[in-house]
Amino acid sequence: MDKGKAVMGSGRRWAVEFTDNSTSHSSRDIPDPPGFTRASQEQDDSALSKQKDAEANWKAQKAWEVAQAPFKNLFMMAFMMWMAGSTVHLFSIGITFSALLQPVNALRGVGKVFEPYKDNKVDLLAPKLVFIALNLVGLGLGIWKLNTLGLLPTHVSDWVSSLPPPQEVEYSGGGIPLH
Repeated sequence: MDKGKAVMGSGRRWAVEFTDNSTSHSSRDIPDPPGFTRASQEQDDSALSKQKDAEANWKAQKAWEVAQAPFKNLFMMAFMMWMAGSTVHLFSIGITFSALLQPVNALRGVGKVFEPYKDNKVDLLAPKLVFIALNLVGLGLGIWKLNTLGLLPTHVSDWVSSLPPPQEVEYSGGGIPLH
């Protein structure tokens, strides 16, 4: 029976024969090409472990790069806040709230940021702590700008509306009343 040909007269419409009855050479009889050497299983294991170590080193390096990325953003944000000035207007408020929201969103997504670098051989605690610390510095920079704009209630006069009204004092002595 020829391979892949329809079998007429049998119960099936198509049949394929998977046995190889050819007289051609097997792949083991063909010599290896020049420059190719068959490696033993031990060499394969050592090459695989070297590859895994190299991948772990690469992941650790990339994790540190991601952890230090907010540092570059700090100087840009500080320059933008300086350029916005210390008066309250739309541009300075927009820059300030952008400086507040970027670190908050980055802190909320720490797990997602370092997810691609998660590995048993890679310690992500130190890069995560650096990432969190730099974003907290950015958040502090935004809070400082809010204070310089006068938008934080840091003075007694900011809380006057929450103080109770002064009590009237009755005058019980002689002399001139103070009303």
